[in-house]
Amino acid sequence: MRPRYRITVDLGAGCGLRQGEIFAVSPEDFDPNRPVLHITRQIKLVRGSLIFAPPKGGKSREVPLPDSVAGRLKQHARNCPPAPVTLPWETLTGEPRTVELYLTTPAGLALSRSMFNSGVWKPAIRATGIPDDRHNGMHVLRHTYASVLLDAGESIKALSAYLGHDDPGFTLRTYTHLLPASEDRTRRAIDKALRGDQPGADAPQARDGLDTA
Repeated sequence: MRPRYRITVDLGAGCGLRQGEIFAVSPEDFDPNRPVLHITRQIKLVRGSLIFAPPKGGKSREVPLPDSVAGRLKQHARNCPPAPVTLPWETLTGEPRTVELYLTTPAGLALSRSMFNSGVWKPAIRATGIPDDRHNGMHVLRHTYASVLLDAGESIKALSAYLGHDDPGFTLRTYTHLLPASEDRTRRAIDKALRGDQPGADAPQARDGLDTA
């Protein structure tokens, strides 16, 4: 991935944003009081032209902003300062809005899905040897985000809110295959309780000739 666009991976895999939401992230989206990112807009391609629009479903949301992503955003801004971009709001004839964006072309224009996918994402995919197919589009970053959170024990309800899904049931149906197996959860829970979760700690031993069953 070219340095100018590497932050797209951090925002996708580190915050679970959709592609259009990634393209529309601005310094003004930082919460000054909490480590969260406000997702209030996306960039959409409508009949060959770009517009600003509310996130999918028309609902804004907050997502936790990890320190690692915040640090990379700051470094990105030092290397590629945010640039003001003016686009119509919601429709092609909507009121123009100007937003400072972290991600723009070298000419200071907003990114479009078609340009980015063909000119940036697909060449990066091919360079790694990963199959360049529909399963490895940019949406795979959201799947990565979901799998990491579920493996860490995050709830479906919280994940649904972070991803911007209206229905936690949809999130569950989409990502149920990523949930840790119940056997794995059971083993980890009991090991944590009996060993104090200390690496290398010995498991309880049988005493007085009795087994541990």
